[in-house]
Amino acid sequence: MKIFDVEQLAEADKVTIEKEGITSEILMERAATLVFNEIHSRLQGAKISIKIFCGIGNNGGDGLVIGRLLIENGYNVTIYVVNYSNKRSEDFLANYEKIKEVASSWPILLTKKDDLPDLKKTDFIIDGIFGIGLNRSLDEWVGKLVKHINSSGAFILSVDMPSGLFSEKIPSENDAVIKANFTLSFQAPKLIFFLPQTAGFVGDLQILDIGLDREFLHQAPAKARLIDKNEAIGLYIPRKKNSHKGDYGHSLIIGGSYGKIGSIALAGTAALRTGAGLVTFFSPKCGYQVLQTVLPEAMVITDIDENELSNITFDIEPDVICFGMGAGTSTVPLNAFKQLLQQTSNPMVIDADGLNMLSKEKELLKLLPKNSVLTPHPKELERLIGKWKNDFEKLDKAKKFTTKHKVILVIKGAFTFTISGDEMFINNTGNPGMATAGSGDVLSGVITGLISQKYDPLNAAVFGVYLHGRAGDIMADEKSYQGMISGDIAANIGRAFLDLFKIDSQME
Repeated sequence: MKIFDVEQLAEADKVTIEKEGITSEILMERAATLVFNEIHSRLQGAKISIKIFCGIGNNGGDGLVIGRLLIENGYNVTIYVVNYSNKRSEDFLANYEKIKEVASSWPILLTKKDDLPDLKKTDFIIDGIFGIGLNRSLDEWVGKLVKHINSSGAFILSVDMPSGLFSEKIPSENDAVIKANFTLSFQAPKLIFFLPQTAGFVGDLQILDIGLDREFLHQAPAKARLIDKNEAIGLYIPRKKNSHKGDYGHSLIIGGSYGKIGSIALAGTAALRTGAGLVTFFSPKCGYQVLQTVLPEAMVITDIDENELSNITFDIEPDVICFGMGAGTSTVPLNAFKQLLQQTSNPMVIDADGLNMLSKEKELLKLLPKNSVLTPHPKELERLIGKWKNDFEKLDKAKKFTTKHKVILVIKGAFTFTISGDEMFINNTGNPGMATAGSGDVLSGVITGLISQKYDPLNAAVFGVYLHGRAGDIMADEKSYQGMISGDIAANIGRAFLDLFKIDSQME
């Protein structure tokens, strides 16, 4: 699913209106009707108090249409118009006139002179004050209104975008932004919905296809892509019946130290569960018995050192090497890592202490094989690319880093971002239960297993993040967020594959 910027979506509206020979008012009616349908399907005529806050632009026009349709269907609706300017869009004015035909009273005009309306926890609030075009902070009195709405305790549904949220910049601490429980957004997701600093304003998200011109949307370059089931299934490479383990590659998992052998065990398990034909561990001697016991399907090579990596030598030819989990960052394993980089040409997957070594000795970045996949959490990323002022600057720095070093970054988080140059992918699977020890080790193993099977490294990263998150979702449904551990995720990657081809219940 493509993510577009504001200008692209405005152009898509314009092209659609011209090609279909319709008016912008008709397009607004179409979009707002879809919002009404979603509300009506859930409320089923419930006798609750619905309060709609409309701005005086097109987002407010959407709110007026939704209000009219709700009133026509017997709902108890109060409409407020937030009069923050003397300018009104034509479509807002047209729908304002139509309200008179169905409402028993005019919408209530709110100005800076008016008291804040009475709101109750039992209200259902629809936020249609500002849309995606907002580019400045709210007037003080409007900000006060937004904070009043947030503090009401009522359920808040935002139309297209939570009011006060900007499309392409991060609000300051002083900016007032609606904290929606649910956002119904039009046609395409917006990047701002998935950034760590702003995702909390959006609540649950649903995208409504309002029928904008398909040809334009297909040809328009994406700012980013949201990866869900429909996108992930296109990355899957089916297996041939006449094949053997050698066709699916040999993954070498290197890492571990005394007391931290479990990290590479998780990665190796995930690589095998993802389909790698062969997995070999390279660990300090102290890991031998643990690894042979935990994963008998894998092979084990040990270092000459008992407790840490010191001399990484092997006589196998792996298709991909995963390095870093549990390795430590002292001088001895760091020198061993440097030696490994000097001898490796195939793309690698580097995680945890491998990333910390790269941050510690930045010269090692020059030795990274092209298209290697780096999987940092936010603090590891900061050590790699430097501090950032906000999430937009972070993404810009990450893009420049991947371009300079010819690598792929997988930035782990609630919405994991995969970045390669100007290409950016946002994952839409996963849940809070995956915030548990070893989850990142499993992800590295999944990506390693896919590269082993000759997936392009970028596709392996994007697909691997999806599978990892989907396995977590499957397990959360069974064991709860609190009850899930990372081993559960690794053990159920196969179910995430099966889920790709499962027909959703609503489609049956």
